[in-house]
Amino acid sequence: MKKLALFLISISFIACQNEKKSVNTVDSTSLAVDTELSFKYDSVKVYSKFPIVVEKVSDTSKAVISYPVFADEKINQFIQQKVLKAGNEGENYTSYLDFANSFIKNFDDFSKENKGYGQTWFMNGKVEVVAQQPHYLSLLFTFVNYEGGAHPNSSFVYLNYDPVNHQEIILDSLLNPGSMTKLTAVAENIFRKNEKLAPGVSLKDNYFFENDKFSLNQNFSVTKEGIKFLYNPYEIKAYAYGITELLIPFTALKDIAKPNGLLNPVN
Repeated sequence: MKKLALFLISISFIACQNEKKSVNTVDSTSLAVDTELSFKYDSVKVYSKFPIVVEKVSDTSKAVISYPVFADEKINQFIQQKVLKAGNEGENYTSYLDFANSFIKNFDDFSKENKGYGQTWFMNGKVEVVAQQPHYLSLLFTFVNYEGGAHPNSSFVYLNYDPVNHQEIILDSLLNPGSMTKLTAVAENIFRKNEKLAPGVSLKDNYFFENDKFSLNQNFSVTKEGIKFLYNPYEIKAYAYGITELLIPFTALKDIAKPNGLLNPVN
């Protein structure tokens, strides 16, 4: 999975440098799903009007954001709010297009002030539906951007939503009261097994956990096998290692998950 993450980042970088150019387009592709929550994927694309020419090869900076559109507008508002908040760098974006335009404006302003600059920028944001149940919608927001430097920056963030009650699903709402400590202990055992670390071996030298103590984040998705946590590049390891995923199976959550909840093995 680590190699896969780095491969996806590389593919995004190459695609963003070579795709055919146009200006401010919106694409729409229908997707049929066998669930009550039908949706389609739309995308916003914005290109810079200041091409970069290197050795007679012209390229243009671009910003692309693709996202699902549901019939229920409350779901769409939740997704957009999360995406815009994740990309907020001191600016209050009002729409996906506003977000993309802002990125390209930053490049254009930079390009005007640095006329000898020979590198394009890109931003690629993608929201995908990864799981659907009557009371559960899980989405993965993949965000890759490049504004110069040694490599692109990337993040992978899960969004969890109850489409019936229209509220975000947080980790604590899935656990029995006071169970976070036990969940963390179970997760650490699995993490150490995955990383081939014996119990008691320090996490200080190779990991970035605060105070060198293992901890879970809030970046999770409920899968068919259990609850999966995702750590982004730089979050607990060096960038070269890519993402780190940690799956806790339902069988390990018997005394931790709320009865009749998403993490209950009976469901």
